[in-house]
Amino acid sequence: MKRPDCEHATGRPEDSADGEGRRKFLKLTAVAMAAPLLMTGRKARAETAPPVFPPSPATVPWAHELPTQVNPVPAVASLSPAPTEAANIAAGEAGRNPHQRWAQFAPGALLYEISAKERNDWVYSPSYPPQRIWGYQANTPDLTMPSATFFARYGRPLICRIHNKLPQNHVGFGTPEISTHLHNLHCGSESDGFPGDYYSPNKHGPTLSANGEFKDHLYSNVKAGFEARQDLVGDPTEALGTLFYHDHTLDFTAPNLYLGLAGFYYLFDELDSGNEADSNPSALRLPSHPYDYPLNFNDRRFDASGKLFYDQVSPEGVLGDKVLVNGRIEPVLRVAARKYRFRLLNTGPSRFYNFALVSPNNLMQKFAHIANDGNLFAAPLLNRTDVSIGVAERADIVVDFSKYLIGTQLYLVNRVRQDLTRGPKDIKDPGERVLKIIVDRYPPAQDLSRVPATLRPLPLVTQAEINSAPVRRWIFERDKGMWAINRKFVDVNNPRAQIPKGGYEIWELSNVDDGWTHPIHIHFEEGRIIEKIVKGVSVPIPAHEQGRKDVYVVEPFTTLRIFLRFRDYKGKYPMHCHNLIHEDHAMMLRWDIV
Repeated sequence: MKRPDCEHATGRPEDSADGEGRRKFLKLTAVAMAAPLLMTGRKARAETAPPVFPPSPATVPWAHELPTQVNPVPAVASLSPAPTEAANIAAGEAGRNPHQRWAQFAPGALLYEISAKERNDWVYSPSYPPQRIWGYQANTPDLTMPSATFFARYGRPLICRIHNKLPQNHVGFGTPEISTHLHNLHCGSESDGFPGDYYSPNKHGPTLSANGEFKDHLYSNVKAGFEARQDLVGDPTEALGTLFYHDHTLDFTAPNLYLGLAGFYYLFDELDSGNEADSNPSALRLPSHPYDYPLNFNDRRFDASGKLFYDQVSPEGVLGDKVLVNGRIEPVLRVAARKYRFRLLNTGPSRFYNFALVSPNNLMQKFAHIANDGNLFAAPLLNRTDVSIGVAERADIVVDFSKYLIGTQLYLVNRVRQDLTRGPKDIKDPGERVLKIIVDRYPPAQDLSRVPATLRPLPLVTQAEINSAPVRRWIFERDKGMWAINRKFVDVNNPRAQIPKGGYEIWELSNVDDGWTHPIHIHFEEGRIIEKIVKGVSVPIPAHEQGRKDVYVVEPFTTLRIFLRFRDYKGKYPMHCHNLIHEDHAMMLRWDIV
């Protein structure tokens, strides 16, 4: 049986017995589990109790130290076989459409090679046994993180070859198929990691068993709007900074990320240059490597033996009661007495966070909030004491540790209380401590970094464009015990919207129910929230949501009106809830640029 929507498809040979059959089983089982919900109204469905799981075993806090710096994956000198515009299926590449704008971006592109693979020695906490994780790693892996970190630059395209070396004989939750999405790079759909375009390990037989099947991704690293400008630069106000890449396999995104298939992708330009000593007068000179530090937060639950636990069948999923920071439970990070840029990322699957930095007696400390999602604000939000991020949202903050004495101990705490995967309950102090920070040394050199009064200007959106934009309304709701958009479940073969390239629209994202919150992700283009409506009343847009975004947290009885452009490329892209269990069951749709 051919897998859906795989573009010159390359499904697993055993799909009819395992792949598609397993997916159908999961869907039918989930609906059967939800059968009591079908006889009730919407409000009753919202109030139906989800499954309850035993708590994770206790852990000893602050017993694991994070590395003081996270180094980027290196480029490679060559790839064999050489990358090609069309899929090199004969050499083992997974099927895909030909790379768009190959002649413009492929010559001189930097080359990278990583593999999705399993390892069996990961220690989440010294209180738990070593166990298996999945991650993206280079040939010379960074064993301090489940997945490698990239440092990329606008104007320097790269080709990233991603091998699938996951075990074919895998048992348990997750699936060994992958489709890797670089969230939210402006690139061709064939490199976007469309959920239906997954590929399997070792498909082409024993001759390629050492490498597994692979796919080449052309990451053009160009700013949106380059076609209209007739250059290969794009609109400088459309630059991204903090991106991340992750598996996006249809129906199995949640368990595959749960196992570790997610990593950071930094993207620099002449403004956010990654060099705090940059002599360019336009450079922001924000704290730079190794003081530009990624922090990936995710919720996990463990069984009585300390092994990772997940239920991928229930449409309620599993809410983790342990928060991982870069794959560790309650770790310690030692910092120098100087400014740091922390890139906060929530990879889920379901927990929301409100982070504060506190002293041992829970006094909240101040910091600068400089970016949401992947995007710098027009100006920093200074003297902040907390920052909220839903699933897949990002927040860049700058903390100045030079004001603290050597030996000072601080804690990053999560103040959100959440009992269900459906969304947060409230915010309450003092919060749960998830990371201990110790100021333990002076920096070896002068701190040249700064937080300037202006960062990156916002793109111009005129009132005339808003008035003339077509409007689409998308309602995110519970239906038949599953998660739906406009009462329909995901169908990767059929687009729900077709938008002319170069167009712009207003999308209304509406949550008409109580009891759950949806972090909605629209692939490919950044958007702007132009209006927030709660229970029919227009309310102010919070400061941290007034910039460019690619994830929109839609709370109960709320509608967000989003202005979006559709430029430079054609092809298929998804929109979905990034509460990963909602996405897998089946709150996602396909839209095309034509």
